Amino acid sequence: MKYMKFKAEIGMEINGKKYDHRLFKTLETVAKTFSQRKSSNELNVSHSVLNRRIKNAEDKLGFKLVQTTKSGTELTAQANKLLEKYFEYENKVNEVNKIMIYGGPITVGLLEYLSADFPMDIGLYSCSDEDSYGLGKRSLVDILALDDPLLGFKKDLEFIPIAHDHLVLVTNDEKRNIKYFDDLNGLDFISVNGTAQRLAWQTLKDNDINFNIVKTFNSQYDAFKLVKNSKSTYTFLNGSFFKGSNILKRETEHVISLVPLNADKKGVNEFINYVLSYGQKKIAEQGFKPIKPWKT
Repeated sequence: MKYMKFKAEIGMEINGKKYDHRLFKTLETVAKTFSQRKSSNELNVSHSVLNRRIKNAEDKLGFKLVQTTKSGTELTAQANKLLEKYFEYENKVNEVNKIMIYGGPITVGLLEYLSADFPMDIGLYSCSDEDSYGLGKRSLVDILALDDPLLGFKKDLEFIPIAHDHLVLVTNDEKRNIKYFDDLNGLDFISVNGTAQRLAWQTLKDNDINFNIVKTFNSQYDAFKLVKNSKSTYTFLNGSFFKGSNILKRETEHVISLVPLNADKKGVNEFINYVLSYGQKKIAEQGFKPIKPWKT
């Protein structure tokens, strides 16, 4: 199944007269290149077409849009204000049309890969599951992306599993051969807030393993860097993103999931259905275990 990507270009109405997106793209390019000739090359139009586009707009607006200076061709102060207003308007329109997804870095990283083939714009923002949920209560989030289903259970959310992940033991201690739970006795661990590490800690407690949490981070990457620069600390990180021992693979397998907070918005259900269908193939490509096998 091949998804086509579309993007609508917007124009503006000024004093009852309409101006399409090509004028504003022209002004933006002139502002960057300081040259009408370079702008025409970048926009793939002839120099005469670009000049006529600017001149026609100047006649309708009643003021100059470009001026010649020692640096080359620059926008006038009025043209800069016009371009600022256009960007402001464009951003508002895009925010409305864009699917806003907030969530944990593991799930957001996966969705960034998946969204490349989806035909709508996706806004992806990484923060903790708790912070994402807080933003969702303020109606700023269309889809909540959970690295750990715990929040879904705690808040009684109707979450949709999209993939399985598990934790691996990460270490830089090449001398210690860890094969059994007892080999984890007395080790110093680095903890990461808001992750499925709770499954690892509970497993160690259930098996009467003594361990120490010596430092806590908010980022798995910070924990990974510290452990890789140490021979005395260990951590459990997501197996989809990091390499390590699968000693607790079965005990730490968990789902990453999506919570549609604004299901009535155009594209939200379509994106989730895409993730659960064609997206399952791409999920497997990224090292996750799909919820269901993809059939071509």
